[in-house]
Amino acid sequence: MKTSIELKNMHFFAHHGLLKHETIYGNNFSVTLRFSADLSEACLSDDVVDTVNYAEVYDLVKEEMAKPSRLIENAAYRIIRRVKEAFPEIDRIEVELSKMNPPIAGRMDQSTVIISE
Repeated sequence: MKTSIELKNMHFFAHHGLLKHETIYGNNFSVTLRFSADLSEACLSDDVVDTVNYAEVYDLVKEEMAKPSRLIENAAYRIIRRVKEAFPEIDRIEVELSKMNPPIAGRMDQSTVIISE
């Protein structure tokens, strides 16, 4: 049985960016992670050991967000790699990483990159 899990709008303060002030002062980011796996056993057993523990997934995302990157594309890719390494049963994964108030010459709420595998 295919099961999808979404961790929506995880908020982090991090130091990703090309500009020096971004790496020094940081910015707010939002991460949404969607993944699917065959979690039939968890549906029947009602036991967390039979599922992809989303608390553990959150901790992996938090660790990757704490490592500065020049590009949010790099941070998003690292999140995918790290989660898939920890949970090989995941067969599809998508990360949506947004930088709030990006430093551009104009008004914008966020810039977002979406990577899926």
